[in-house]
Amino acid sequence: MSAAPLWTLHAMAEAMRASIQGALPEAVTGLSIDSRTIAPGEAYFAIKGDVHDGHDFVDAALKAGAALAVVEAPQREKFASDAPLLIVDDVLAGLVELARAARARLSAQVIAVTGSVGKTSTKEALRRVLGAQGETHASAASFNNHWGVPLSLARCPATARFAIFEIGMNHAGEIEPLVKMVRPHAAIITTIEPVHLEFFAGIEAIADAKAEIFAGIEPGGAVVLNRDNSQFDRLTERAKNLGISRIVSFGSDKKSDARLLDISLHATCSAVHANILGNDVTYKLGMPGRHMAMNSLAVLAAASLVGADLARAALSLSQIESTAGRGARRALEVANGEATLIDESYNANPASMAAALNVLGQAAVGPRGRRIAILGDMLELGPTAPALHRGLIDAIRSNHIDLVYCCGPLMRNLWDALSTGKRGGYAESAAALEAQAVAAIRAGDAIMIKGSLGSKMKTIVNALEKRFPGGTALDEAAV
Repeated sequence: MSAAPLWTLHAMAEAMRASIQGALPEAVTGLSIDSRTIAPGEAYFAIKGDVHDGHDFVDAALKAGAALAVVEAPQREKFASDAPLLIVDDVLAGLVELARAARARLSAQVIAVTGSVGKTSTKEALRRVLGAQGETHASAASFNNHWGVPLSLARCPATARFAIFEIGMNHAGEIEPLVKMVRPHAAIITTIEPVHLEFFAGIEAIADAKAEIFAGIEPGGAVVLNRDNSQFDRLTERAKNLGISRIVSFGSDKKSDARLLDISLHATCSAVHANILGNDVTYKLGMPGRHMAMNSLAVLAAASLVGADLARAALSLSQIESTAGRGARRALEVANGEATLIDESYNANPASMAAALNVLGQAAVGPRGRRIAILGDMLELGPTAPALHRGLIDAIRSNHIDLVYCCGPLMRNLWDALSTGKRGGYAESAAALEAQAVAAIRAGDAIMIKGSLGSKMKTIVNALEKRFPGGTALDEAAV
């Protein structure tokens, strides 16, 4: 069976005010900006990125089965006269216009998610929860920037019942144009933490930048805010000043509308008792960590606000799981047994690093096993970076981490603060630390790897998985 059309050619061309060249199909089944992964029948958008110009890969996309390519007028002469093209002045601007057309035709309930930590996991939990109750579209991966949001929106089928979009930023002014494109009925801010401090004067400025999400809320819409966070009052005031009257809070605070009543933390899951908008619910959460449990409150609150069944939504939370780079677990086959790898390598900031260390502290270990943290630099923290790296010592001590490996010039600050007994090894880069980390692992260990994307901690994850092949890790107590 062929895939259902996503866009007719006429609708695409009209939305983007594009001219037509070559023999084009009546419709396309999807949209892509990557010639390496494009599927037959999709439209290829030749976006100009920071490193590559998508126009250089148009021929490859068409050979891979792309139904057509969207290119800029000044570059049309690069291609054969019969190549199937939609020609626009600017490809990214054309994609934005197509995204606006997608939103205009959409009857779905729309949710936007932002926050300093937990955007992607919250978006994925919403995808799972709402997907069990109706056709649901959500941003792929972390497509949350100036090209990722319009691409995700333009990919949304007109038939969707729910649509979820992740919106990120590292500078002020980036969220507002994106949320005005998405126009959500409900928006979640997971938390405000000291991230991207290189670009902001302080945490209040970060809160103000995240509060830009209020500018796109549909009339009568709601915002879901973390009442336990220090910036709750500031965010609440901003929302009210923009005329948003439905402000739903979540957290452990007694005044929270979605309130955590009790929690039991396990190595790979949590048992949660909460009150969500006046309804008591008890559920199993398929991901470990108190921070995940707190965000699950926001998920259930938002799901309720857009008309989903709360009981079914809570039941669905047992089925969510961590993904690669964001807490996924793998059993490593080592001499005389197995070790557990916790892959947190996608990104890091002080809040997410502390949360990951808490999860490692809950991880099960064998009789001679150790809890080992392999940590890379946290980037974009500005002049506070040395102190914030050194400050991780508190989370290492409170979670009884046995051994710490550090890499990068900023992590040297933590390394110097560690006691001799907790020092595993130090290197200037992930590549230089790789051999030490691989040599250290033994049966019963639980190893957590984390650092900012630019720290390239995935190289150590890959090295361990190559050296010690295994499978998905299971927690015997949870099973």
